[in-house]
Amino acid sequence: MPRLAPAIEHLATPHRPSSSPLTLQALSKPLFQPWCMLLALSAAMPALAQQATVARNDAALPELVVSADRVPQGATEKSRAYTVRKSNAATKLDLSLRETPQSVSVVTRAMMDDFQLDNINAVLAGTTGVSVEKVETDRTYYTARGFDITNFQFDGVGVPMTFGYQAGDLDTALVDRIEVVRGANGLLASTGNPSATVNFVRKRPTYDLRAATGFSVGSWNTRRIDADVSGALNQAGTVAARVTAARQQGDSYLDRYRPNKTVFAAVIEAQLNNDTLLTIGHSEQKNDAKGAMWGALPMYFSDGTQTNYGAHTSTSADWSFWNSEERRTFVELDHHLGNDWQWKTTLGYNELSSDSKLFYVYGTPDRQSGDGLFSYPSLYNSQNRQQLLDSYATGKYALAGRQHDLTVGVSWSQSTLHDISHYGQGIGTPLTEQQAFNGRYPEPAFDASTDGSAYTDKRSSVYAATRLNLADKLKLLIGANHTEADNSGIAYGVGHQTKASATTPYAGLVYDLNKNVSAYGSYTEIFNPQYQTDISGATLAPLEGKSYELGLKSEFFARRLNASAALFRVEQRNAAEQAGMNGAKTYYRGIDAHSEGLELELSGELAKGWQGSLGYTVMTVKDKDGNAAKTYVPKKLLRMATTYRLPQLDQLTVGASVNWQGKTSYAQSAAINTVQQGYALLNLMARYDISKQLSVSANLNNVANKKHLSSLYASQAYYGAPINGSVAVNWTY
Repeated sequence: MPRLAPAIEHLATPHRPSSSPLTLQALSKPLFQPWCMLLALSAAMPALAQQATVARNDAALPELVVSADRVPQGATEKSRAYTVRKSNAATKLDLSLRETPQSVSVVTRAMMDDFQLDNINAVLAGTTGVSVEKVETDRTYYTARGFDITNFQFDGVGVPMTFGYQAGDLDTALVDRIEVVRGANGLLASTGNPSATVNFVRKRPTYDLRAATGFSVGSWNTRRIDADVSGALNQAGTVAARVTAARQQGDSYLDRYRPNKTVFAAVIEAQLNNDTLLTIGHSEQKNDAKGAMWGALPMYFSDGTQTNYGAHTSTSADWSFWNSEERRTFVELDHHLGNDWQWKTTLGYNELSSDSKLFYVYGTPDRQSGDGLFSYPSLYNSQNRQQLLDSYATGKYALAGRQHDLTVGVSWSQSTLHDISHYGQGIGTPLTEQQAFNGRYPEPAFDASTDGSAYTDKRSSVYAATRLNLADKLKLLIGANHTEADNSGIAYGVGHQTKASATTPYAGLVYDLNKNVSAYGSYTEIFNPQYQTDISGATLAPLEGKSYELGLKSEFFARRLNASAALFRVEQRNAAEQAGMNGAKTYYRGIDAHSEGLELELSGELAKGWQGSLGYTVMTVKDKDGNAAKTYVPKKLLRMATTYRLPQLDQLTVGASVNWQGKTSYAQSAAINTVQQGYALLNLMARYDISKQLSVSANLNNVANKKHLSSLYASQAYYGAPINGSVAVNWTY
């Protein structure tokens, strides 16, 4: 039986017609109608810019002057770079990657644009040390260093993911870059999750007038439009705004699956005085997924042999859908206090909701007859409201004749979830394979029974860190985070009452071996309150543990190329692991486990016109008795992406990416083991710059048409996308 949402694991491919070219007739379709005004505005940008320039030249500016070409700090757009020179994702101190005593990967805007990485799954699937576990079409889990990633942030502020998964297809149109801090990040993230923290850095307004729009058509009739406009709103150049929007719709390689999404964001910032910047932003993303899968395909027959369906096969019904929406609003005040001190406060409010009508298939089919499967229809709605606060100060101070860095802050979050499941009539109806996969199961009345959740999670933290300049070549970073968690309410008939608190220390040491290379080591403790319950219904005690890391980091060509090598070890106590089913509900047990391994990474400019990113991970994950644990997690990963601008033809850029992972498996029982052999996915790209403003690009994914399971995170799975491609036309000003 499946686990009931969300306490359940809501646990995806024939050939669809290839996409048709973009035509004037296509532009008249509903997808394109809302974009006419944006496109007209974009086309008029050069004239508007010229008029704005004349107006500024003729007008007398006030004493406060902001440079017209000022760009957001650390922005990677227009840089065409595959790395950054600085990041504060790990410490909130403005440090280079080499100065940061922890593994940090950054996926820049250039890399996302080159390889059409328009969603978070595509980005993280190519990030060093990260595996993407797509258990269903519209629910995804992520792992790093053997454990689930549950800390996601926007501009360094966020709350842990309530159930550890991402619902829907989170788009990347709104972000400048994505930073992944691997290892426990309890110093800033309120929980020392030992896997990684993913930080989305939003696009911010620019004070020079910029505009961009793009059209793309792809396999399975996929069509996408992007638009982005940014610039100053007043003559003095003290107020600027940015509007970003995207719309994507089409079919899929999966039977009956038709995912659509609409994305919008607006950010405005005002320079209140020479030292104070106020920023207000709001974003929305709506995902409409018809024919979405809840659960996936059975992985073995009743005789124990592994199933092998067509890559297009889906368990969804014709009436299935899974819609989700994310709304995020933030207010940010950034004030420079003088003497190299800065105070920054962020308030945020998020609403994450979903509405679905789904069909789950469970059981074990007979190889000959196809019998042995059963139905489980359900209607599910949820709403999660989150309030956030983060306020910190950072700057320098003098001690013992040297300058040192300090950051100190507080954070608070409250997450309130209400959800309800309406179970359909006919649960347990016998099905053959044909009935389970043809989508024709009749829609039932959803009045068999109901269940749901209503609870609130609160967390408050105080954190501080200082970077001591012990010598010219030696820096010591020490800090601590004290977090208190208070959870209350009911989840599917089980009390959701926990209170826990802990102080997690952090220490990192960096020594410069020479001009370009540094050695480092770091240590932090792990504390993470858990929501899972055991067989008696009692909530598991918090997860605790330790994380260690040793490594080398280097930088070359004025920080345009970064390289690192890291050895890591993670120790966990009482980590929640699925232990069985109590009726239709899942219960858990706490296990002790540890992982250790090696990570290698290289990113940035390898030579003039040659950008690249290369990451390799090898690790082991074992339980307290030394046995292999979490076998569904790939223990070997290779992530590579590179582009080259041809010197003989400067307008042409070509590139390739490879995502390879080693063998994974899932123990269905003591005697049955589902195995996915190691595989590599090769992707190609080419872009031709017709002019400085206009370019055309083509992308081809899974060139070898490798058939593979998307994940073995759960007992069921579906197949990843076969060979597919897209063509895009982009215009920028």
